[in-house]
Amino acid sequence: MEKIHDLKWLFLDLNSYFASVEQQENLSLRGRPVAVVPANTPHTCAIAASYEAKAYGVKTGTIIRDAKRMCPGLICVQARHDKYVQYHNRILEEVVKHTPINKIWSIDEFDSRLPPSKRNQKSAREIAMRIKRGLHDNIGAAISCSIGVAPNTLLGKIATDMQKPDGLVILKPEDLPGRLLDLELTDIPGIGANMERRLHRGGITTMEQLWNTSPKQTRKIWGSVQGERFWYWLHGYDFPHQETNRSVIGHSRVLDPALHAPDPARQMARRLLTKAVQRLRRQDFFAGTLGFSATVQGATYDQRFKWHGDIRLNPANDPFTFLSHLDTLWDDMRAHFEGTYNLPSPTFKKVSVTLTGLRRRGEITGDLFDQPLPETREKSEKKQALAKALDHLHAKYQKETVTLGVPPKTLAGHVGTKIAFSRVPEQEEFWE
Repeated sequence: MEKIHDLKWLFLDLNSYFASVEQQENLSLRGRPVAVVPANTPHTCAIAASYEAKAYGVKTGTIIRDAKRMCPGLICVQARHDKYVQYHNRILEEVVKHTPINKIWSIDEFDSRLPPSKRNQKSAREIAMRIKRGLHDNIGAAISCSIGVAPNTLLGKIATDMQKPDGLVILKPEDLPGRLLDLELTDIPGIGANMERRLHRGGITTMEQLWNTSPKQTRKIWGSVQGERFWYWLHGYDFPHQETNRSVIGHSRVLDPALHAPDPARQMARRLLTKAVQRLRRQDFFAGTLGFSATVQGATYDQRFKWHGDIRLNPANDPFTFLSHLDTLWDDMRAHFEGTYNLPSPTFKKVSVTLTGLRRRGEITGDLFDQPLPETREKSEKKQALAKALDHLHAKYQKETVTLGVPPKTLAGHVGTKIAFSRVPEQEEFWE
């Protein structure tokens, strides 16, 4: 653990990223309130909002029917996750012209460990301004970012939130706590409503009190060593964040109205699973558990019933094995809704699939590669050969020339592929 005495990190946060991309792509949207939505319905929520919409109180998570009351001129735009990934990759190519990228935190956030010769205020500011000019000139006038420069990534992230949009804030080690004391507890990444309540129970209600507490006390409040780590990051120390191992690959889908009936919903579940297995194979994993869940509508529009089931199996990574097990889970789910809620033909609202128990080939022992029955081993080898053939066709044509079953048509155009907070999809996931 090292107390940092210079400006070691640059953190970049793209401003209202999804909405800014839409405004960059469509000149008529610039300067106007825009909400990016997953579906064209007043019952969905905004997944992003432009700064013009934010001025009316519209933000991520706002229900669209409420957002339109708050902002009568609001323009709703269907999310295009493939486009956001394309811009993300272009932005990375631009930024690395000016500074190395250390870690991509999300689709719109990444950091750079500055070279030792650049860890001073003058050099860091010059790099930040070059990045901003590069984004404006080479990516688009609607694409802006806030940049924070600080002794570590937590303080860099905090600095980006101090000035938006298009901000540049430098938190020098010798000035701490400085501007930190002007913040609310929930302005700090990692402190949400639940953690704020814990801090209040511990007698901490202000940033000044949090700054003046001890590592031992923050560890007790957090209930883990992460609280102690947080204290040191807040005070300008730098040490690596713990990397987490991938534990799940999955896809979920809120269904378009045309897919609410059982047959199209089942086709969507199969399609989501196929996409998940493709990701599994590209990352060279095998999965030992398949999970499936479905949400259906009850007697009224607002009433929802949910079912979840999973099956453990010998680790596999071919789609045929998982699809056969999905059929079993689907039948179990249908029997549950009919027997429990008297819904023989339910209206499906959402389906989800997950692959867990992820392991590398070298971590697998036993049945998968040492089948006692020749016919079982032969069947497994045929599945692997077919899966490899599909992989080859997808890579050659950069689209899915062969699909397993009838691919469902969606309003968004892409099945299962969306951007999660901490995961940027691969471009291959948008091949249809």
